[in-house]
Amino acid sequence: MLTSVKFLKQNAGRFACMALVCASALLTGCAGGSIENASATSAPVQVRPDNIYVYTFSASPDEVKLDGGMMQKVKTQLEGSSAAQKQAADAAAVREQVADEIVHQLQSMGLRAIRSDIPAPADQNVLLVQGSFDTIDSGSRRRRILIGLGAGKSEVRGSVRILYKPAGGAPRLVQTFNASADSGKAPGMIETAGVGAAAGSIATSAAGGGLHAVSETQHAGVSADAKRLADAVARRIGEIGVSGGWLSTQHTHG
Repeated sequence: MLTSVKFLKQNAGRFACMALVCASALLTGCAGGSIENASATSAPVQVRPDNIYVYTFSASPDEVKLDGGMMQKVKTQLEGSSAAQKQAADAAAVREQVADEIVHQLQSMGLRAIRSDIPAPADQNVLLVQGSFDTIDSGSRRRRILIGLGAGKSEVRGSVRILYKPAGGAPRLVQTFNASADSGKAPGMIETAGVGAAAGSIATSAAGGGLHAVSETQHAGVSADAKRLADAVARRIGEIGVSGGWLSTQHTHG
């Protein structure tokens, strides 16, 4: 028994490193954006756009769920804003972020993507990206940090329409789908602390918990979810381009 204890003490540093690596693996890759219920038109639309116009998705402040934690409530009060004002601000921020990120990702594929809130030019072949948000939920940061595994998760969800407007013609529906992203099911501090406990090192437990807190800050919340949702939408448009023959696979894989 004494030999085992001595071994654990002598190798505490090594166990700490191993725990950090394991915790890091657990905390990454747990969240992402997804596309569901994709539905194309019964009659395939021949698409070859000159430009892609990305419109700001519609959103109502009523669809925004704020973080109900005490710290977040205090922060809102200190900022001198009401819950309704915070909901409106969050809705506006997510709308802007998603539109900007879709444009950014499409441009990185070599496509001519443009942010717009006005009708597309009549003399261009244009792909139109439109949508609306169904859910903008901040979840609970406190529950994500302490419990994790999906507790208190944040989430952004919406429906998307892709249309094609040929030069001189009317817009025609290409595809509809639902897009969503959430903070995932990474373990909280209670779970990650267990990694350190198994190694017999309180320092390792603290390191695992601290790592989760950092990961939570970087990868959770509606801002991070908005980016993941936008990236998923852009990837879907890239897939439409590849299947239609107007985009090379090498562009969709960076």
